[in-house]
Amino acid sequence: MTIQQKFDLTGKVAVVTGGIGLLGAEFCRTLAEAGAAVVIVDLNAEKCAALAADLTGQGYRALAAPANITDPQSVQEMVQAALHAYGRLDILVNSAALDPKFDPDALAKGITPGKFEDYPLEQWNAALNVNLTGTFLVTQACVQPMLSASQGKKGSIINICSTYGLNGPDQRIYRKADGSQPAFKPVYYTVTKAGIVGFTKYLAAYYMGTEIRVNMLTPGGVFNGHDETFSANYAAKTILGRMAHKDEMNGALLFLASEASSYMTGNNVVVDGGWTAW
Repeated sequence: MTIQQKFDLTGKVAVVTGGIGLLGAEFCRTLAEAGAAVVIVDLNAEKCAALAADLTGQGYRALAAPANITDPQSVQEMVQAALHAYGRLDILVNSAALDPKFDPDALAKGITPGKFEDYPLEQWNAALNVNLTGTFLVTQACVQPMLSASQGKKGSIINICSTYGLNGPDQRIYRKADGSQPAFKPVYYTVTKAGIVGFTKYLAAYYMGTEIRVNMLTPGGVFNGHDETFSANYAAKTILGRMAHKDEMNGALLFLASEASSYMTGNNVVVDGGWTAW
């Protein structure tokens, strides 16, 4: 098999949760360009449909499958829609997560997470429900067709982690130039992303004896119109001296989804500009 063939996803079917997000949409496009039929999963049905229409208009295969990943029935209906459309399921990308952003859109909405000491219980519970329970429910449903005899107990599951699941947040990067700190990266994000690490390792070991591989992709911070102070603070902590561009996770994602990573499971590909190297 040539290296081009190893990366080729022709005939494969991929489910991407959080499929309309900044990275999720990139993942959908990457998988489609590599030949896969892509099932776009997110809460916003209109935006799922728009992305699917954009991809199909360019000659790719894509299905809008809006779902609430915290609702078992909604998840099952999404999987059935994927199977009805394409008859199989080979790749799962668990990209959906609550993630407090510090880009202009989030700040305009007044999303400024506060200190740990008074962090609201309802927000903690909501994040656990989406980031961990939602990932659990989607994976549980999607692994069933991967285990079928017709697919030979084969598939690739990719869980999107974060550098904050590997290291605690450096809260200094959220300070303003005047020394004030209007926002903090909240406790739930590190806790749930660290949970994704354990979830990945558990599943990789659990599916020993099959060809179902379970790995993580850990992005660093991705630029999305952040203000100059935040961008500079973040860049100073990376070896490459900048935030990532939104398309710089795509190569790693395709590697994990394809046969190019056929001897890899239970592991983590970190694409963070050197953030965790020092």
